[in-house]
Formats: sequence, C-alpha cells, structure tokens
Amino acid sequence: MSLQRRVLGYLALAAVASCALTVGVAVVLVRHKLATQRIDNLEAQANLLAVAGGAPGVLRAGDHVYRIQPTSGKPRRTRPAVSQAVLAAIGSNPATQGTVTVAGRRLLYATRATPNGRVVLIRGAQLAFSEWRPFLVSLVLAGLGGAALAVLLSFLLARRLTRPIGELATATERVAAGDSGVEVPVGGDDELADLGRSFNVMSGELGRARESQRRFLESVSHELKTPLTSIRGYAEGLEEGAIAPLEGGRVISSEADRLERLVFDLLDLARFGRSGFAVERRPVDLAAVSATAVERHRPRALELGVTLTGTSAHGSWGIGDEGRLLQATSNLIENALRMTPAGGTVEVVADAGRIAVRDTGPGLADEDLPRAFDSFYLYNRYRSERAVGSGLGLAIVKELTAAMGGGVQAVRPPGGGAEFILTVPAARAPVSTAS
Repeated sequence: MSLQRRVLGYLALAAVASCALTVGVAVVLVRHKLATQRIDNLEAQANLLAVAGGAPGVLRAGDHVYRIQPTSGKPRRTRPAVSQAVLAAIGSNPATQGTVTVAGRRLLYATRATPNGRVVLIRGAQLAFSEWRPFLVSLVLAGLGGAALAVLLSFLLARRLTRPIGELATATERVAAGDSGVEVPVGGDDELADLGRSFNVMSGELGRARESQRRFLESVSHELKTPLTSIRGYAEGLEEGAIAPLEGGRVISSEADRLERLVFDLLDLARFGRSGFAVERRPVDLAAVSATAVERHRPRALELGVTLTGTSAHGSWGIGDEGRLLQATSNLIENALRMTPAGGTVEVVADAGRIAVRDTGPGLADEDLPRAFDSFYLYNRYRSERAVGSGLGLAIVKELTAAMGGGVQAVRPPGGGAEFILTVPAARAPVSTAS
C-alpha cells in the first residue's frame, strides 16, 4: 500500500470516527432535551388542568390521576387501582413533579393543587422511538454528510502531505543512481519544507563530494601510474641491457620510495573520519613538539645543506594530541626542506596555540594560498619545476589539525618564501604538583 493511501486511510478513519462520535453525543443530548421538554410539557398541562378544574363534569373532591395519551396528548382518567398505586408512590405533596416507578414501569408525573383536590398527570418516562425519530434521521444525514466531506478533505490533505514526500523519494532514488544536481521544489515554512531544503543542501554537498572524490581518484590513479610506468620502463631496459644496472636500480628504488610514501599517505587519509581514528585533546607543550620535530629532521637538513632552527616563546601550550601534532609538524618541515634550496633556512616557531614553519624557498602565488592544502594541488602545479613529495602531505596536516579542533593556513611572509601556520586551542601550562 502506498504512503498516500495509508495517510488517506488514517485521516478518513479519524474523520469518520469523529463524525460518529459527534452524532452519538448529539443523539444523547437530543434525547435528554426531549425528556426535559416532556416533563416541561407535563407541568404545563398540569397547570392548565388545575386552572380549568379538571375534565368537565368529572372532578370531585379528592385526588384525581390522569394519564396523557401518547397519540393525542390529551389527559384521561386512570383506573382506580392505577390511581391508588400512583398516589401511594408520589406521596401527599400537593405540588411536585418528577419520576416514579409504578408496577415496574417508570412514569413522569406532575401534581397541582385545586379547590376540589389534587390533580396528578402521568405519562411514560420512556421515550417512544416515534418522538425522536425525526431528530435521529436528521442527525444521521448530517453525520453522513460530514463524513463524506471529511473523507474528501482527507483525500485532498493526504495528497498535499504526501506529494512532497513522493517527490523527495523520487529525488533520493536519482541521487542513489548517481545523478548530480538533483533538487526538490520547496515552498512554505513547515517541516516538509525544511526537509526539502535539507535534502537540497545534502544533494549539493554530495554532488561536490562526488566530484571531489572523482578528481581525487583521477589524481591518485595518475600519480600511481607515473612511477609504475617508470619502474616498468627501467625494468625492461635492464632486461634488454639498454640501461646500466646501477642507474636502473637507482631509478627503480627512487620510484618505489615514492610509491611507498604515496600509499602510506593514502592510508593516513583513509583513516580520517573513521570510528577507529581518534585524537586526544589535552594540554601539550608545543615548544617540546617543535623541538622534537626539528631534531628528527636535522640530519636531512644537513644532507640538503639547509639550516634548520627552532625557537619557542614562553608558555607555548595548546590543546591537542601530542603524537598527531608531531606528525603534522613533521609533514610541514619535510615540505619546507624540499622547497628550500641549499644555503637556505627553515625556521620552526612555537607560540601559544600555534606552530609556524617558515622557509626561504620560492614561495607560493596568491592564488595558491587558499588551495595549498588540497590533495595534489601544489604537486600538480609545481612538480615540473620543484622537488615535490607525494602530493598528500599538506592534506594530511589539514585533516589532523581539524580533528584536534584547530586549523592550518598558508601565508606569504614579507621576506619571501612560504610560511605554514598550524593552530590549535591555546592552553596554560599545567601547574606542577611536585612537593
């Protein structure tokens, strides 16, 4: 069963049940009103009979009991036995009205005093069907008309409610099939409109994510293909004896190292956002992190002829994961060492909530700064003119700092070169508890 039919069924059932309940309550109220009118009419007849002196020529001193005829509505004297039973049941009060049970039958009565005694009028308390049948027919007709109108309105409302949901379901199927730019029409400010707007935002983000993933896979495929092609070519050259073994081995080893770095970086990126990936958030001495990173890369800096230094300000603490911060700082230093020519310098500066890595390399263009941390962006832009890494190092830095609640940015320092600034929430140095 479709959603529209289910909604229509629920709404129609609720509407019909409401109409039935309304008719039932109306029947009870009508019967109560008719019963009240009957006792009022009985009292009015009793008053009239008391004023007129009873039926002509039949009223003598004493109590006189009359029964109202159900068909004509006129009073008629009851038999003596019935009169005695009624008088015994209602007592001696000369002016009362109410309900009394005589011989197992409930009766309405009204009594009035006259100069010739008391007049008593009685009639059956049970409503005859003929008395309230016209009202019942009207109520049933009104209930059926209300139910029909309710069903019609339920159908229109069900269509109004389920149309956006149906459009959303169709759009979801298109998105699942891989269509891009899928949107649903949105109108109004209700919950369905909010759902439609949320879907459109999700569809747009998903489309951009798919496009980014596509470009990323194309870049990865290209970067994997390049060293593999080189390895295959040199391997074939070695087999044919066209290349010296020493030269071939050197190139194959270099390309294998690049493949290894690329695979490890891809694995790091794959871990981000997964349940198994976690970072700590506790006070970390950023000065110690930068000093460790500098010492780790000092041999490589000496090999390249680059001066690598590290400085820190007092109170250089931040909130983050010490191991992840060391990994991110190391990636920035590796990138700076590749960019800096022999005789240049790389400086690592730690301050409260930040670590900056500045080099004296060729620097970045203004249009590179906002995209410097995109996967393969700088690699594809400068690989033909500069030493480059896997193309994923800066993207890993961005993901690591984001996971710790921080960020990273690239700037152009006034003296030239490039500067990458890693930021995390600042923290105070823990108070020592040593005695």
